[in-house]
Amino acid sequence: MLSTSSLSASTVDPKEVARFSQLSEQWWDPKGKMAPLHKINPLRLAYIRDAICRKFDRNPKSLNCLSGLRILDIGCGAGLLCEPLARLGAQVVGVDPSETNIAVAKLHADRSHLLIDYRCTTVEDINPRERFDIVLAMEVVEHVADVGLFLDHCAALLKPASMMVISTINRNWKSFALAIVGAEYVLRWLPRGTHQWDKFVTPAEITHHLDRNKLAISDQAGVVYSPIADKWGLSSDMDVNYMMIAEAAV
Repeated sequence: MLSTSSLSASTVDPKEVARFSQLSEQWWDPKGKMAPLHKINPLRLAYIRDAICRKFDRNPKSLNCLSGLRILDIGCGAGLLCEPLARLGAQVVGVDPSETNIAVAKLHADRSHLLIDYRCTTVEDINPRERFDIVLAMEVVEHVADVGLFLDHCAALLKPASMMVISTINRNWKSFALAIVGAEYVLRWLPRGTHQWDKFVTPAEITHHLDRNKLAISDQAGVVYSPIADKWGLSSDMDVNYMMIAEAAV
């Protein structure tokens, strides 16, 4: 929970913002440096959509299944998740501390004829009176300066009976070998320095912070890559990449 002393604290790591700002022009290039994110995007979109539809009793096959729901995507980059969520009918607010990321996001949304509320800001600077049905923290907690404080701010923006979706990377020897050595140095899927192993977060640590905010884990799944199929899929193996659903009380 947020305390008075934490209200002015920042969760932003300026070095991380600068690193991703340098990639702004490549966000929408499926063959560029953001190619791994493009490849994993259909899986995480389906996971988010299906979880929302279960929670709010919607038909996931409906083209407008998220209609009327207000979604906040924190650390949205150039909008790779915001746009498909908006196409499903959601009222999407995408926030990112990088001015260049938001500029690219706005331009791409305009060209796609989508109404998305993009803001160059941080989770702690969002009006505390704003509330959302769904808060997304996808591939962002491993880049913030203070994970606990970041999740406190996320939780404070949730409506009653709402939900949060988190995806991140576990912290262990396997994640070091695969997510850093393998992905950045061997396969070169990501630019070197994209991740710092000591900033990875275990499921137990995420759960601890969510428990403090009275959010209950309702689902969790590992995300694994199949080199044979050349695609990502859900798994019980949460040793490296994983996603979690947390729900707020009524």
